[in-house]
Amino acid sequence: MEILYSILAGIIQGLTEFLPISSSGHLVLFHDFLSFDFPDNLAFDVVLHLGTLVALLLFFRFDVINYLLAWFQSFSRWELKSNNNQRLAWYLFLATLPAAVIGYFLGDQIEILFRQPGVVALMLIIFGIILYLADKFFVQLRTITELNLGSSLVIGLFQALALIPGVSRSGITIIAGLSQKLKRQDAARFGFLLSLPVIFGAGLKEFLSLLSDNLLVGADFFILILGFLVSAVTGYLCIKYFLKFLENHSLKVFAYYRIVLGAVILVMLYFNKF
Repeated sequence: MEILYSILAGIIQGLTEFLPISSSGHLVLFHDFLSFDFPDNLAFDVVLHLGTLVALLLFFRFDVINYLLAWFQSFSRWELKSNNNQRLAWYLFLATLPAAVIGYFLGDQIEILFRQPGVVALMLIIFGIILYLADKFFVQLRTITELNLGSSLVIGLFQALALIPGVSRSGITIIAGLSQKLKRQDAARFGFLLSLPVIFGAGLKEFLSLLSDNLLVGADFFILILGFLVSAVTGYLCIKYFLKFLENHSLKVFAYYRIVLGAVILVMLYFNKF
């Protein structure tokens, strides 16, 4: 049973981390609604997130290398006006700060306060509606290379809302990107790149917490590694095909999914099915 749990949770994490439907929200529901219990839930959630981090690093490996080199190069040769890689590297760095700072100081409190099925359901519905409206009404003209500092910071500020389960980091950064007139694919791409430092920082913080509290002692490493691998492979494939999907399709299907799922959860809560 734990093997099945590990595979299912890895698939859910790999898909929902990058689709605009909320990974943390689905994991809350996965634990509470399906009543799956695992001896090392905290450790398991950490390795699932690390799996999606590896998926991001592998898929965007050339972008990451180019932006890091350009960022370090900027300290010796400042060429932001003419060097797209330098400019985007600094935009990503600055736009990461709001979510990183808020997550570091308030992440645990926000998680405890909002980690409830009812809150998840409401966030799924509210931001599902916003996603639908953003996709339908915002003009989509710009590519990622046409971003300016102000637009980047707007997207970064919105990313901080993803700390609330049910909002979706992918979803909120896409919404913010569309509000800045980015094309769907470019909004998703910038959001994915923007999430890298935050996922890395959060994963490192949680991993160090596991080590300090000795929570890895006696853990079933086969189950943890299996979840990690499934999450990484699923996440990589999800990024690849989601970006291709956005080239010619709208985001409406994800908005509908969020709204329907949120409504179903609220109905089930009303009838005490949770």
